[in-house]
Amino acid sequence: MAFTVASYNIHKCAGLDRRVDLERIADVLKEINPDLVGIQEVLHSQADALAERLEMQIAMGPTKRLKGLPYGNAVLTRLPIQGSHAFDLSWRSREPRGGIRLDLTMEDSLLHVFNVHFGLKIRERAEQVRTLVREHVLDRDLTGPRIVIGDLNEWFPGTVGRMLRRELRGPRIIRRTHPAPLPIFPLDRIYWDRRFVSDGFRVHRSRLARVASDHLPVVARLRLGGSGI
Repeated sequence: MAFTVASYNIHKCAGLDRRVDLERIADVLKEINPDLVGIQEVLHSQADALAERLEMQIAMGPTKRLKGLPYGNAVLTRLPIQGSHAFDLSWRSREPRGGIRLDLTMEDSLLHVFNVHFGLKIRERAEQVRTLVREHVLDRDLTGPRIVIGDLNEWFPGTVGRMLRRELRGPRIIRRTHPAPLPIFPLDRIYWDRRFVSDGFRVHRSRLARVASDHLPVVARLRLGGSGI
């Protein structure tokens, strides 16, 4: 079974023209047509509306309340959800950060997906990726392959990418995704278990995606079967 995975920081649906437009974000996701997408910087109401428009299931992992509403990370998927839970990755007095784990059914087995949003400081990210890997990705209860998606906020090669690649696979060349009109920094990533083969990894650079958010989405095509790229 081959399926499409994406990660997209939607910036609360606020585009580079400063217009909040949920329909525009939905149209970008329709262009990608993912089976599974991790979204960051999303209000719960926005995530619900996107799931309805895309006819996908949703799991929300709030990190804080914004204007009185749950805000944080979400996963939209066409695969059956068996369970989900949010986890905290906050560091000291910095902005609250976190992730969400989903257990999905795929080919009569489980797929474990982690969608995360890391912080802006180097030491903060280092602690967050250690927590993610040691306490979650290496959880003894995991029985199926793993995927990590998210906005990792690592502007240059560093601890985050090194630690994740010790446990998982990823693209040989990390693609730039921010800022959207002329990307300079590879903030948005997808890493996958060695049980997957990658049939392609790309940044979605459509005209609409260049204005819908300050980030571009990243997209991977994966299938079970061995060692990926």
